[in-house]
Amino acid sequence: MRVVSTRFGPLGLAFRKAKRRPLERERKGDGHDHHHRHLSGIGIPTGTWKIDKAHTRVGFVVRTLGVSTVRGEFRKFDGALEIGEDLDNARAYGRVDASSVDTNQAKRDTHLRSPDFLSAERHPELTLRSKAIEPVGDGTFRVIGDLSINGVANEVELTAERGAIETGPGGEQGLGLEVTGEVSRKAFAMKFDTALGRALVADKVKIVIDVEAVKEA
Repeated sequence: MRVVSTRFGPLGLAFRKAKRRPLERERKGDGHDHHHRHLSGIGIPTGTWKIDKAHTRVGFVVRTLGVSTVRGEFRKFDGALEIGEDLDNARAYGRVDASSVDTNQAKRDTHLRSPDFLSAERHPELTLRSKAIEPVGDGTFRVIGDLSINGVANEVELTAERGAIETGPGGEQGLGLEVTGEVSRKAFAMKFDTALGRALVADKVKIVIDVEAVKEA
């Protein structure tokens, strides 16, 4: 994961350090840090964690012509992670503005907003609502939920790796997460495919989301 400068310092660097630190150490603490007193089964303090839009990147990667790799992101989004002591009641949700897609090429972005892909005018939002959050291993958990793109909803599975949990100068808590997954664009009725019998865009799209979330007081 890349190093990201944030209000809590370089969370990307802290993320790598956190992956090497046993979860039990965070749970035990020193007996004086009330912020970490209540940890869920995935090592995140209970409460509502809101995405910090200024320090979060919602990205994707797809191959074109079987050779090139296009990396893009969405500039407008929001979301949250609600964690209780019982993970059966935990949930994650997010919303993305389809028209905010940005691959650093205006003509391509206009095409991505069209009915060939996102149909941004007819379906202005991409949404995710979790149905289950399950621990996988130390610092890693699985999010299973319904993802809606282009007016089509499908169940997807995303993997989230927990980074550092830091306290800012004002006492606010920040959490770093790296969320990854893969979806089939054709499953979401994005069937633009060939020209002169040649595949232009791969079916599989990788999702890569670098999250900084702040716990609500």
